Amino acid sequence: MAFNPEASSGSERRIGATLAEINIIPLVDVVLVLLLIFMLTAPMMYRGIDVNLPTASTKPTAVEERMVLTFTKDQAYYLNDRKVAVAALEPTLRDAFRDRKDRTLYLKADAGLSYGAVIETMDRVRRAGIERLGMVTEPTRTR
Repeated sequence: MAFNPEASSGSERRIGATLAEINIIPLVDVVLVLLLIFMLTAPMMYRGIDVNLPTASTKPTAVEERMVLTFTKDQAYYLNDRKVAVAALEPTLRDAFRDRKDRTLYLKADAGLSYGAVIETMDRVRRAGIERLGMVTEPTRTR
């Protein structure tokens, strides 16, 4: 309850009357703390598929809205975070690229995979009609 100097005179003050004022300082404190928490945790919300990428010394290309085929070490395929069966890889790629002008696919293969498995995947991508195939690598860390 806030102090009201006008109500301190004896005859003017009503008994049981309260002064209704909202104290917004605790509300502002809570909102600022919540804002800080959301600002710190928002970048950590995206979690992709874990793949151990090989390293390369070239700079990565910045391309918007790209199609990425991920090939994990347990031989599973993911097209933009959606799992694709091995037998359905070529038809799924044909359907995904049917209406696209940019016919570029980026292959993100685990470094622990055999060379033959990656080449076989690249062959399947070519048979699906993909014109350009890019390999996603992790840049070499320099000290």
